[in-house]
Amino acid sequence: MIDYERLRYLNQRVNTNNATTSEKDEYMSLLFKSNSITKSQYDKYVADKNAEGVFKTAITIGGIILLGYLIDKITSKS
Repeated sequence: MIDYERLRYLNQRVNTNNATTSEKDEYMSLLFKSNSITKSQYDKYVADKNAEGVFKTAITIGGIILLGYLIDKITSKS
């Protein structure tokens, strides 16, 4: 299960360029463990943490996951 609160926090830190290396690693790990990014994408990030293309893709994926979570929360209250 995804810890959406932690994912949201990390996503905000990453988007504002305030994330530490450890937070970026945790963010990528959360996305990988939830099958949101492929093993290949995760391995590319681990091998070269400066791989901007992989990291930008992960930020977008994280945002989509959070959007889905928020939509679910809103519609389940109705």
